[in-house]
Amino acid sequence: MKPLTAGVTRANEGLDSISWNILGQTYVPKSLSEESFSWHATFPPGTFVPPHIHTTQDEFIYMLEGRLDLVLDGAESHALPGDLIRLPRNVPHGLFNKSESTVKCLFWVAPTARLYDLGAESGRCRGALGQARGRFPAAAARRRLTPTG
Repeated sequence: MKPLTAGVTRANEGLDSISWNILGQTYVPKSLSEESFSWHATFPPGTFVPPHIHTTQDEFIYMLEGRLDLVLDGAESHALPGDLIRLPRNVPHGLFNKSESTVKCLFWVAPTARLYDLGAESGRCRGALGQARGRFPAAAARRRLTPTG
């Protein structure tokens, strides 16, 4: 992996013009190094990230627009614009857009571990959403992302 480079990743642009559609959400990688990985996420109404655990990294989500409901270590909560969601490693969590509005947020993890590779592999699932959902668990397991529930 390359070291972090100085610069500005412009709005509506990702690293190397990358944009992934995973489980109905759009992820646009913004920065990548061994120490951290960040991406802008757009959750259309009704989309979600199923409950899972990161065994090798801490995850953070800074809310930009909308309301994101979450289950964090078995407890339900929600986040609004300006809120920071903290997801320590080994703590189960799931994310849900139960609203009728789009949610936009900035995710980052530290260290990167294999999460970028998971995004790249899952983002290549160009078929129907059901097909992408079918491939996601296997790709996640290879990257040490553990489903729960």
